[in-house]
Amino acid sequence: MEPMDVDAAVFDVFGTLTDWRAGVTAELAAAGTRTGLRADWAAVADAWRGRYRPNLLKVLGGELPHCGLDELHRIMLDEVLAQQGLDAFTEADRADLVRAWHRLPAWPDAGPGLDRLRESPLLTATLSNGGVGLLARLTKHAGLRFDCVLSAELARSYKPDPKVYLKAAELLAVPPHRLLMVACHPDDLQAAAGAGLRTAYIPRPEWGPRTTPADPPAGVDLVADDVRDLARQLTAQPPARG
Repeated sequence: MEPMDVDAAVFDVFGTLTDWRAGVTAELAAAGTRTGLRADWAAVADAWRGRYRPNLLKVLGGELPHCGLDELHRIMLDEVLAQQGLDAFTEADRADLVRAWHRLPAWPDAGPGLDRLRESPLLTATLSNGGVGLLARLTKHAGLRFDCVLSAELARSYKPDPKVYLKAAELLAVPPHRLLMVACHPDDLQAAAGAGLRTAYIPRPEWGPRTTPADPPAGVDLVADDVRDLARQLTAQPPARG
């Protein structure tokens, strides 16, 4: 990819910019301590996240009615807690745990990389399945600055539906081939490419430090080590020395 042959970059958030596993595991553990429950909280977090894509596909396939991601997260949480024998969590506990997805920590490179991109002419925005309110709170909490917050909610759908990517291009007033989708999820990038967007892959150990990131999808336009490296490649700035 030649520098600056795109006009805007949109970013997946859960996994690509934020460490959902560390954040959700910590909040589950804290809630467990308050409630007097013990469990492998990382495994509970994994089970919760593991229901994410299957339930999104059920919504897209019409098996579940369309609803916001907070509502979907609550449905999935209740299923996981019942399966894990953690029914002692109260209604207040469960509502607060759903909001854990509003308070995730950013990967260390994400904020500095985004700030570097915002110094360039390139527009930056989120493009996540999280709702606008969720993303506004999350990016503020995590210290992630964008030119605007975009969500699949604005297309009344969820990724990987092509209309989510095309709605982002429409709202940013750029042709799809001048819009870059940045993600650590190959299926997200493949769907974006199918809608005519350019794609950039960032590897993340989102299922824990002992896991190996997914391989980049075939045909991806750009592979970057992290968001700082992405910014260097897009703005053609050499790596810092020292």
